Amino acid sequence: MEPDPAPDERRLQAGVALVGDGTDIARARHVAADFLSRVREDDGPPVSRRAIDVTQLVVSELVTNARKYAPGPILLDLRISGGTVEVAVWDSDPVLPLARAADAGRVGQHGLEIVMAVAQGFEARREPVGKRITVRIALTDEPDDAASGARPL
Repeated sequence: MEPDPAPDERRLQAGVALVGDGTDIARARHVAADFLSRVREDDGPPVSRRAIDVTQLVVSELVTNARKYAPGPILLDLRISGGTVEVAVWDSDPVLPLARAADAGRVGQHGLEIVMAVAQGFEARREPVGKRITVRIALTDEPDDAASGARPL
């Protein structure tokens, strides 16, 4: 069993178990926005409005996919790491997502493309049960932090 995080570490992470119902996506977006707003207000690292918006978008896409493809609960974890927020979503389906080739004529199923376009890093890995998707998003809008596509974590 891992030791409890120190108080400073606790304020730099948040998590929620989602039950797989119609409120999950909105709840996950609120948890993400509240977490980053709290980090910004509590003298944590700088967090831009764009980072909050992009994090909510990524959380929305990942939780939507988890609800669509995996039965049961979903776990959402958020953590500040350096100049990024790490968003991790666990679900019970072991099948890893695959980015599809760009197709302007395709209706829907662009979520993973969107996530990878705005992320600083992306990782999908199988767990003993299910899978975990982890995405890193820059906390600031500095030119050096601009995403030019996701890079592996």
